[in-house]
Amino acid sequence: MNIKMNWDGVGVATSIICAIHCALLPVIIPTLPLFGFNIIHNAVFEWIMIFLAFAVGSYSLFHGYIRHHRSLTPVLIFVAGFIFLVAKQFFHAYEFWFLAIAVSLIITAHYMNYRLCHRSKCNSLHHRH
Repeated sequence: MNIKMNWDGVGVATSIICAIHCALLPVIIPTLPLFGFNIIHNAVFEWIMIFLAFAVGSYSLFHGYIRHHRSLTPVLIFVAGFIFLVAKQFFHAYEFWFLAIAVSLIITAHYMNYRLCHRSKCNSLHHRH
């Protein structure tokens, strides 16, 4: 059985989950620390999510670049988004602004990569450069 994974879809989902975690969780569930759960502003959890976003995004975008479209635009947009995602860890006063910019750029990069991959006329299993 040959299962194909839509890595751009996984990247968009990861970005949305990250945004929900960072923006909505502190507002909706402020009592988690009372029950011993501290995933809000937990540095280890934050860096794991950032690493996950980087791993999924890098794989998806470089796969699309190498095997389908050869456009650096989605990769550059992803890198810009990732810079804002990491910056939010260090500039807490701007955390929500940086997060909004990061998620917007990362989702845009995945969407653009997805569209470019599907517009290419090659078959990913038989395409050679």
